[in-house]
Amino acid sequence: MSAFTSSRRHRILRGALGVTLATGMGAVLMGCSESPSHGTGSPDGARPSAGHSAANTAAGKQLTGLAQKAADAGSLGVIVRVDTGTGKPVEIARQAAWTKDDHRLAADDRFRVGSNTKTLTATLVLQQVADNKIGLEDTVEKWLPGLVEGGQDITVRMLLNHTSGLGDFLLTPQFLPSLTGQEQRTWTPRELLAVTPRQDPPAEPGTKYSYSNANYEALGLILEKATGQTLADLIEEKITKPLGMNDSYLATGAGWKAGKQHVRGYEPDAGRLKAILSGTVDLPQRVGFDGPPRPKDNIDTSAIDPSWSWAAGGMVSTAQDWQRFLTALVSGELLPKEQMKQMRTTVDAPEEGGGYGLGLMKVDTPCGTVWGHTCGLPGYSSEIYTDTGGHRSIAVLTATNFGIKEKTAASANKALVTKATCHMLGK
Repeated sequence: MSAFTSSRRHRILRGALGVTLATGMGAVLMGCSESPSHGTGSPDGARPSAGHSAANTAAGKQLTGLAQKAADAGSLGVIVRVDTGTGKPVEIARQAAWTKDDHRLAADDRFRVGSNTKTLTATLVLQQVADNKIGLEDTVEKWLPGLVEGGQDITVRMLLNHTSGLGDFLLTPQFLPSLTGQEQRTWTPRELLAVTPRQDPPAEPGTKYSYSNANYEALGLILEKATGQTLADLIEEKITKPLGMNDSYLATGAGWKAGKQHVRGYEPDAGRLKAILSGTVDLPQRVGFDGPPRPKDNIDTSAIDPSWSWAAGGMVSTAQDWQRFLTALVSGELLPKEQMKQMRTTVDAPEEGGGYGLGLMKVDTPCGTVWGHTCGLPGYSSEIYTDTGGHRSIAVLTATNFGIKEKTAASANKALVTKATCHMLGK
């Protein structure tokens, strides 16, 4: 199995119910009438780049076909955007026929980008490091006294690269009902840290990579204490406003802001979910996602409140907006060279497909190395990458998380992401 495949497998693990149910559970991520993008999309739903050259037109058509195949195989809704750095990006929106009764998917729709938010949070932290307001070797106890068990031995760097020794609150029975939408509760970062366990098996801080959303909840609190500003205000002041990311914001509840359409997300119902996870984990009795039932044994999870994810995964954005952020970051626009070097210094994280830096994944794909992040929330999964220089980028946004663990769906999603990545890299 390639490292590229492992990265997608781990996204579903940590993104939603999989992480909650069992530590170390692996899973592979991601009638056909047309659904072109809003406005200027070409008739086949793809916007070819580089002046509509024959090569790019062919690639756009191939990606469109793969996107529709993935949607029909279980991805349900797929947005693909490939920017090769020259000419117009390829932009594709494809969906399973029955989902059109809920919404008509477009390439510029808003989407819950989940754990991609960690890259943004890490950028804000490193900006404060550059301004000498936060130190990478500062302890958590210095900033959040008494809030994190063992905080005197955990540094800001360890939070950023997931070597803190903290487990994940997603694994706790207290949080599971909120994750699945069965309980309507607004969690604060302090409440989530209070139910966060240590890693199982235990690991000393700084010794082992283990992905945990709790690390970034703590980082959000440190940012607010260091700056005296709310995280939402920091994001707008330092990132979204300067970069013109007009369709990006930090979710504060399950409701959607006025403006562009928001992608609807789906998950398998309890029966399908149990079959999907059979042999991987024993589900607690009657565990499933709450929401309106939809065709083909799916549940609409769009009303599940994502605001708990906050600094760890609370951003809503578009493919274009997030690619703009990621390329600006990796090309050196948002951080000084020293902080960018620190961000790219990785610890070994084979489950991510390569390594994990400070909020940034290094992923080794069949066509070359890319940098970015992945995400998984109930109803939403994505992979967003840029090349090493921050000149080219891709986004593949998928309107389900567990739905693409099924064999046929996983294969179709993998083929789409691989083709999009290789096209972005010119291979």
